[in-house]
Amino acid sequence: MWILGVNAPPAGWHDAAACLVDGSGNVIAYSEQERHNRVRHAIGDGFNKPVGAARFCLDQAGITIDDIDVIAIGWNVDQMFPGFFADERELATHATGFDFPGRLPRIVRVPHHEAHAASAFYASPFSEAGVLVIDGNGENESTSIWSFSYGRAPELKRAWPRTASLGYAYDGASEWLGFHHLNAGKTMGLAAYGRAQGLSVETLLDIDGGDLRPAVPSLPESHGQATIDEIGRHYGATVAAWRDLYSKLAGADGPTVPVHRLPEDPAAVLVAYTAQRLIEDAVTSLASTARGLAGVEELCLAGGVALNCSANGVLPGPVFVPPVPHDAGVALGAAWTVCPPRRTGEAMSPYLGEDVRAPGVAHPEMSGLLRTDFDADQVTDLLLDGQVGAVAQGRAEIGPRALCHRSILAVPDTADVHARVNRIKHASGGARSPASPSRSTAPGCGSGRSTSAVTCSARPASPTRPGGSLPVSCTSTARPARRSWPPARLRRSRRYWRGSPAAERPPSSSTRPSTTRASPSSTAPRTPSRRSVPWTWTSSSLTRRSTGRRPAHDEHQAISGAGAPGAGCPVSAGARPARKGRRVAGSRRTAAR
Repeated sequence: MWILGVNAPPAGWHDAAACLVDGSGNVIAYSEQERHNRVRHAIGDGFNKPVGAARFCLDQAGITIDDIDVIAIGWNVDQMFPGFFADERELATHATGFDFPGRLPRIVRVPHHEAHAASAFYASPFSEAGVLVIDGNGENESTSIWSFSYGRAPELKRAWPRTASLGYAYDGASEWLGFHHLNAGKTMGLAAYGRAQGLSVETLLDIDGGDLRPAVPSLPESHGQATIDEIGRHYGATVAAWRDLYSKLAGADGPTVPVHRLPEDPAAVLVAYTAQRLIEDAVTSLASTARGLAGVEELCLAGGVALNCSANGVLPGPVFVPPVPHDAGVALGAAWTVCPPRRTGEAMSPYLGEDVRAPGVAHPEMSGLLRTDFDADQVTDLLLDGQVGAVAQGRAEIGPRALCHRSILAVPDTADVHARVNRIKHASGGARSPASPSRSTAPGCGSGRSTSAVTCSARPASPTRPGGSLPVSCTSTARPARRSWPPARLRRSRRYWRGSPAAERPPSSSTRPSTTRASPSSTAPRTPSRRSVPWTWTSSSLTRRSTGRRPAHDEHQAISGAGAPGAGCPVSAGARPARKGRRVAGSRRTAAR
């Protein structure tokens, strides 16, 4: 049996995704549509159906759409869009983008929060757990608590109405700041300035005996019967009420500075930190309630609010957050609701996307670049020399978190690294969530095993640069001054100048340390030397061309995953796709830009 789970329109209007599960509950492939059409969050007519993601899943299994037995949709479409589809065949075509002229698969509608909960629990290593789902809204709820255990049906323990949504509260702050609600990660990043300043903020949440009463009161709802029209009206009214409340707290209707200078605006920092504290206080209380209702300490989180890494980080005890807690994850949860997996005692691998080693992945613009075995020591040298890079290896991780298979890397030892990484990613101006230590959930990330790598440089384009390189312009032509060279953590790197009596700063950006390892007994630093082909020392590179399309980038750069930091992967930011026309090829690559 083959089950194709999808997050798809009309209910799943953003973050379309597809997941293929076999009759034993094994995940064969999973992908988000944005990875295929290169449109961030796969928003807009013509972009929001998971046809590319579904086709990728089918190709991975070597089957066609005619072999699918069940299509599982992570929404109760019938409640939200009554009478919208003439029959099941029309729904199947609308949800997947495929035509079904012959046999029609069975279509299963899985309630949104149940799909979220299933995606978190079955991906976890737990045998039983409480599951806390917090997002903007499902069909009838905004927050729900579930009890899951292998061998029995999931049980809904408690739910809160849509208009008591913590997601709506955060959306109100994001809109006040001038962000789209899907850019809530920028609000989380801006809130860090308030935390650093030790701001005292007003509590906008009443917590009483495990119950939550936000400062904006709930509206009357048609529970179990609400259509998309009612949901839309309630969303607009509730978010507007939160935005007005933030305006009163800040004494202004919006920021007084451009978006790229929001950290300089005390009112903007206050609003962001107020919303963040609201989420953290609520999640802490709800986590305790979920554990009590489930009767176990193990806790799983799902829903868009579970992308808030700062809030997740304050929770004690065993906590699991899947790599896809956002709406794309309901494709996985819907499929698993139809056919749960067998318990393995291990967390699901997040590496289920496109394989860079697969035939046909290499882009024609990659010609002329060199392929070499990956060398973690060489990458460390480049990072220590102030370059920013990227790594791609094996199958892509699912979800918005960079888990060392598609990660941007940098050494965070200068104040301007944050801005440099954003420039390299072609990010639009504005606050960004901080980058985080790179972590891998699979062995081998930066382990020095023999793989291929790719790099390109972030230094200014030069007419003297050797052929085969990628000309990339950069506003900074000089290597940034370092507060301390090298950072204590990297000072212990096995490629640093062992035995040197003084930790001297490496040579200028035009030269790099020799690749010859110094003897541990040596007291002299290695002799700098210019590489004969300094810009194409690895296999291939990211390609870039102007398309006029808004670049896709990652607002949620902090890592959500287990494992220790990988050597050669000191900082990672964003597994989200680049703009159309940018491709990565080769089995493992490190793209230094």
